Amino acid sequence: MTFIAKNIQANGIRVSYLEEGSPNGLPLIFIHGFPFNKEMWEKQLSVLNETHRCIAYDVRGHGDSEPGVAQFSIPQFADDLFFFMDALKIEKAVLVGLSMGGYIALHAIKNQPQRIAALVLCDTQCAADSDEVRQKRTKTIAFIQKNGLSVYAEESLKNLFAPASFTAKKDEVTFIQNTILKSPAENICYTLQALADREETCSSLSLIKVPVCILVGKEDKITSPEVARKMQVLIKDSSLHIVEGAGHLSNLENPEEFNEQLKTFLTSISY
Repeated sequence: MTFIAKNIQANGIRVSYLEEGSPNGLPLIFIHGFPFNKEMWEKQLSVLNETHRCIAYDVRGHGDSEPGVAQFSIPQFADDLFFFMDALKIEKAVLVGLSMGGYIALHAIKNQPQRIAALVLCDTQCAADSDEVRQKRTKTIAFIQKNGLSVYAEESLKNLFAPASFTAKKDEVTFIQNTILKSPAENICYTLQALADREETCSSLSLIKVPVCILVGKEDKITSPEVARKMQVLIKDSSLHIVEGAGHLSNLENPEEFNEQLKTFLTSISY
């Protein structure tokens, strides 16, 4: 299936997005991880577009969305999301966020809970970076500024995918590698700093009143199933599903199981 990107002005920048499905269906907004773009959600858009209004967009400075002049931060990305929803005349939506997309979704529901119908949190966490991780991000920024993206992309892949995916999902691995390599290095560095500076959202999870589904790859090295379980405990009535044969990119590594869990969850939501 060929997806044609659209553009819209929101919060002073051009935002690139994909939109499929029924205009009157429940809006699903897919928020990609770092340092990826909207195209990582195509296997979800092609399955859910018969029943929902499916939208995947590029976060500021990623994919084909403009970086603008604002400093990159997770709160800024969350603000951008609401301006994007306003531009599309969407009052309320289900947010599906993976990794960084989950950080954005959790900040969004903390700031404007009335605009979120439900949350799907994929391979993500609520904690802020530890001092050790923050220092590692700082070193990574310096390395990229000196050496470019090729080594960074190669090293990232080792943590992003389950070991079996390197033989069973070669196309997906190549796709992610190329996505990283095509990204502007300065925007990757700006986002690394935004990730390092982000605040925790664990303390606000108990306030979430909407349905929440948590999905995590069984072999996720970055945000493990144990991290996902801690979030589930804090979010009342949330569900957790561990995706077999997947690492940090569960929607790409096992789209069949991921999509089935997503569809099951969405049938339980009243809108």
